[in-house]
Amino acid sequence: MSLLSLAIWTPILFGVVLLALGRDEQAGAVRWLALVGAIVSFLVTLPLYDGFKLDTASMQFVENIVWIERFNVNYHLGVDGISLWFVLLTAFINVVVVIAGWEVITRRVNQYMGAFLILSGLMIGVFCALDGMLFYVFFEATLIPMYLIIGIWGGPNKIYAAFKFFLYTLLGSLLMLVALIFLYTKSGGSFDLATWHKLPLSGTAQTLLFFSFFAAFAVKVPMWPVHTWLPDVHVEAPTGGSAVLAAIMLKLGAYGFLRFSMPIAPDASREWAWLIIALSLIAVIYVGLVAMVQRDMKKLVAYSSVAHMGFVTLGFFIFSDIGVSGGIVQMIAHGFVSAAMFLSIGVLYDRVHSREIASYGGVVNTMPKFTAFALFFAMANCGLPGTAGFVGEWMVILGAVKFNFWIGFGAATALIFGAAYTLWMFKRVYLGPVANDHVKALKDISAREFLMLGLLAIAVLYMGIYPKPFTDVMNVSVAELLRHVALSKLH
Repeated sequence: MSLLSLAIWTPILFGVVLLALGRDEQAGAVRWLALVGAIVSFLVTLPLYDGFKLDTASMQFVENIVWIERFNVNYHLGVDGISLWFVLLTAFINVVVVIAGWEVITRRVNQYMGAFLILSGLMIGVFCALDGMLFYVFFEATLIPMYLIIGIWGGPNKIYAAFKFFLYTLLGSLLMLVALIFLYTKSGGSFDLATWHKLPLSGTAQTLLFFSFFAAFAVKVPMWPVHTWLPDVHVEAPTGGSAVLAAIMLKLGAYGFLRFSMPIAPDASREWAWLIIALSLIAVIYVGLVAMVQRDMKKLVAYSSVAHMGFVTLGFFIFSDIGVSGGIVQMIAHGFVSAAMFLSIGVLYDRVHSREIASYGGVVNTMPKFTAFALFFAMANCGLPGTAGFVGEWMVILGAVKFNFWIGFGAATALIFGAAYTLWMFKRVYLGPVANDHVKALKDISAREFLMLGLLAIAVLYMGIYPKPFTDVMNVSVAELLRHVALSKLH
């Protein structure tokens, strides 16, 4: 097995073993096995970064095995500069989530941990798939563990939230399946993405394909106005589920734009770029305002996720090196920061069992260590220079201003709204005198929680101070993608 297969199947294998372990009496052993599985799964992704060649845009670590011969479906994997970091990010977040659920999850521990490990492997599969059908299988399969995580370990309205999540994302994906079958017939029976990228398609075909893919990916991102499932799901999902959903799962949609929409339908992508830019700006500005009036901390961070992902799609569709790279950097940074924000809310929820901002006040007096972490992540969420949250947003705004001053100006207002709702929440939850007996009784974070937040804090700080390793990897691949989109008119 080569490295990519290891990265995909190691967590899935551990997950299956955990599911087979059975009852909650062995919960202690299950947790340790889950942690070992998550760490091993992360370690097998590290050689990918180590052996990655920065000077080529072609796919690396490629594996190609015939899977379903009759329909020419191959088990075809590879990564380039666009997808490499997401493989590492997924595996890293998985380790943090296992640590996060250590004491909190007390029933069906093996199924909870197993679901996360299997989900991690499937999401890595999405980022590595170079065969259209394989991509679709992984893309859809991620719904199953996530549906169970929300539906079994979620809040009071978990069934409604899980159902809404499943229906929204499934309906969008069915149009994508039609598009994949159309491309299969058009290319003479091939599911190979590289072949699809070279297909000479008419303007009408490109437009129809573009909107078919848009249906699947916009729901997943989620873009305004199909974002309404996200706050409901976040509020009901367990803390680990929220962290993975925000950190990785939303990125599957944005990644789809780079892998499918832009290279397969380049003319349509340019023609309809104004629509994506408009929807992205609405997400950035309007949803930022919606976040300000939330009373539930999780809802506030969920809306803030929609606003931050608006930056990503905005960066992609201004078709500049710095914009696309900025969008990808923003996806990685948002992975670290949003996971940290949700896990911080989880720390409070585990103690007080309320997510209402009004239930807190003066937490700094009883939990000083935790408040330091929370302040740091709040600053990263605002996009403070020196944190990961700044780098991608800055690159996107720079690219947008070069593209059109007013679009850049509109995007920049998001930094003000972001600071407003994040700091306002921070002030009401953490600062001031102790508000009630619940807050008075709080105990500061344990060593386990310190480790979980510390890992994310290091990642956020490192990326904010030294983003070069992140941008170096993607430069050549982004340039090649943009060259392909620009040349498409000449075919």
